[in-house]
Amino acid sequence: MRSVLSAVPEALTVPEVMTALRLSRSKVYDLIRSRQLASFTVGRSRRIAPESLRTFIQEQIEENAA
Repeated sequence: MRSVLSAVPEALTVPEVMTALRLSRSKVYDLIRSRQLASFTVGRSRRIAPESLRTFIQEQIEENAA
């Protein structure tokens, strides 16, 4: 049975994405605004699904693999 609180969060905060990508806050928001990084809001809080982050990273790898 899956625990209610899993080890992997269902949604990441902007600071967590900043740390994961080693980017500034403004760059992460630029990626969100340009729709390169999918996100959603809960109230006034912006969240990013871990799968969205994985997709973004994979797309970057594929684009730069030439």
